[in-house]
Amino acid sequence: MQRPPLRQAKTIDNVFNSAYWHLNQQDFTIAEIRSKLERKTQNSEWIKQVLNHLIEHKYLKSDLEFAIRYCESAFSNNIGKSAVQHKLKQRGISSTNIDTAIEQVIEQQAINFDDMASNRLLSRYITFDGISREKVYSQMTTKGFTRPQIDQALSQHPAQDTLRSKLAIKAEKADLASEITKLYRKGKGQSLILNELKQRLIDVSAFEDTLYQLTLAGDIDFYHSCKQQLAKKRYDLADYKEKSKAYAYLSRKGFSSDEIKEAMASEHD
Repeated sequence: MQRPPLRQAKTIDNVFNSAYWHLNQQDFTIAEIRSKLERKTQNSEWIKQVLNHLIEHKYLKSDLEFAIRYCESAFSNNIGKSAVQHKLKQRGISSTNIDTAIEQVIEQQAINFDDMASNRLLSRYITFDGISREKVYSQMTTKGFTRPQIDQALSQHPAQDTLRSKLAIKAEKADLASEITKLYRKGKGQSLILNELKQRLIDVSAFEDTLYQLTLAGDIDFYHSCKQQLAKKRYDLADYKEKSKAYAYLSRKGFSSDEIKEAMASEHD
């Protein structure tokens, strides 16, 4: 959506008034005020005079001074280095001024980003209930901290042992019987199903018992499934190489030797 056109300045006083009004709202960088004044007038000489006056009379900070004040404020609010760099760059400050400001404030205030990250994490999270490890890393990274700094902060958090990955949180909610059945319906054998469940961090301590109950209920029949998977591939089992390929294929699918042999025998029949 385009901004509505501003009433254009007829005199340089109009340009001054616009600049003063904006600076009364909040601090702006030179680039930001210039951008706002360029919407007010196309007279570059007026803009130049106004900016020089504002800087000379301390209404407008130099880029370096603005960057220093911004760093002081951001660091006091536990905002990390990369977030500060990104924000200042967005606001039109040069990389040289940004780096100089950051180095100066770090030295003057003895900034320790490990401590800062730890303070931010502790103030943001008393516990990690309902949030994943990935989310914590994402939020802390957005606030300007590096992975080693986040690692260090987490190592000092009293609730660190309760922070789990998205996969672990999802696994805790999983129903073992349902997950086994889903994978079975995709044509996977017992060993492959077990491996996939382990990879997804699902508790498989009741795997054998659950499998037994599903088999008794007629929900699972690996012998039948193995035959179905073999039939889909149309291997020529009379050919030794083809038979070897078929065996390897079914083995990769997680079927047992007995299941594979019976499936192949039924194909011959």
